[in-house]
Amino acid sequence: MNAFATLLPVIFPIIAGIGLLPVKFKDRKDREKWVLSIVVLNALFALYAIWGVGGAYVTLFRFSEKLSLGFHIDGLSKVFGTMVSLLWIITTVYAFEYMTHEGKEDKFFAFFIMTFGVVLGIAFSGNFLTMYLFYEFLTLATLPLVMHAMDNKARHAGKTYILYMMFGASLAFIGFVFIYCYGNTTDFVTGGVLNPALVAGHEELLRMVFVMAFFGFGVKAAVFPFYRWLPKASVAPTPVTALLHAVAVVKSGIFAIIRLTYYSFGTSFLIGTWAQNVMLIIAAITIVFGSTVALRTPHIKRRFAYSTVSNLSYIIFGVAIMTPAGLAAGLLHMVCHAVIKITLFFTAGAILYKTHREYLYEVEGFAKYMPITFATMAITGVGLVGIPPFAGFNSKWALATAAVESGNAMAYFGIAALIISALLTALYIFYIIVRAYFPRKREYPAGYYDHVSDPNGYMTIPLMLLAVVSVVIALFPDTLLHIMQNAVLGIL
Repeated sequence: MNAFATLLPVIFPIIAGIGLLPVKFKDRKDREKWVLSIVVLNALFALYAIWGVGGAYVTLFRFSEKLSLGFHIDGLSKVFGTMVSLLWIITTVYAFEYMTHEGKEDKFFAFFIMTFGVVLGIAFSGNFLTMYLFYEFLTLATLPLVMHAMDNKARHAGKTYILYMMFGASLAFIGFVFIYCYGNTTDFVTGGVLNPALVAGHEELLRMVFVMAFFGFGVKAAVFPFYRWLPKASVAPTPVTALLHAVAVVKSGIFAIIRLTYYSFGTSFLIGTWAQNVMLIIAAITIVFGSTVALRTPHIKRRFAYSTVSNLSYIIFGVAIMTPAGLAAGLLHMVCHAVIKITLFFTAGAILYKTHREYLYEVEGFAKYMPITFATMAITGVGLVGIPPFAGFNSKWALATAAVESGNAMAYFGIAALIISALLTALYIFYIIVRAYFPRKREYPAGYYDHVSDPNGYMTIPLMLLAVVSVVIALFPDTLLHIMQNAVLGIL
């Protein structure tokens, strides 16, 4: 029973998505019923597996003593899997309306559903091989979504995406090979799996391999200098962009880095070494770089994309501190950022859907005509800046506190990066909001505000719901941080 419950939320949407590929729905309502039923049902399957079933290890196939296709739901899986399951439902409802102007909806929702199962496969992976396989499947499942429009921009974005992902996967595979050779097992074990007897005399080689694997998984997490695929992927439909940049692909990269650091190589092998310093420095550079480029980018979706580049490395910074407090703070920011950033992308999508405007200078005065869209943007935007008591402040404070408590001098570079990034974030977020609420006095052509209005309930209800969730998260920071701490300690 435990095995079935664990595997069902991974396998069911993959089979359902494949089954929907040849289906051509004549009625949009019929497609919506099928898609929503599959997504909600699978979310319930996933939540039951996460919270209703014991954490038994499930082996689907065993290839050798060390190699198997295995699944195990631990505290980290519970945090990631719950976040993915709940946000997937909300994104599905939003996508029903948004995709009416994108076309090819049958194909879109088939791959959209498949991706749900693949991401849960990463979340529930019990060993390095299983995670790596699903990590590769994620690239294949999301490529058609990135290239959905199949115009020149989409094709170019797809080529960039696949090249970056192939390069990253190659580096990550090197890490897998060395874990296989120098570890007692390829299973994920708190504290790492390296065999001291085998490692003796090869410590620096293994740390170099760790750094290579970190950059390999870091491609999906958009670490500097492997970030370019992410802004280019903004040509995808907004529901895809929101999932790529807030939930699925980028957070899978973060998740894999956590597994690599804490459950494969182990922090005791890395802490205080040059490998840890590389992680801290790269995180600090990416935080400032992403925020700086976001400020210079006039295209709204790409501005939010560069913001994602920055905020992902907030989480990596927490991981790189290599303490339980640092990892818990990183997980807290992962959840806060997911809720905040998916909302911001949804607002950008609402503007594009209703007005076909994409740039900052095109939305002056829009708040009067799109009150729900810009109110939710303002609420979550303030949270992204990190102004207390909003959600982003709590996670950033936890990160800074964990950095100070770690006693690592290099961590102070990360604290400085957090402060600089907060200032830059305020500039690139408030610039949009101020223009929307307080337009400059100028003459606009006749009909400039025609069709400028909030979209219907399919899109506004998810926006309002996510804004409320971001406020609730902000109101109970200690409770949420306690959950993350329990996940780190393995008692969730």
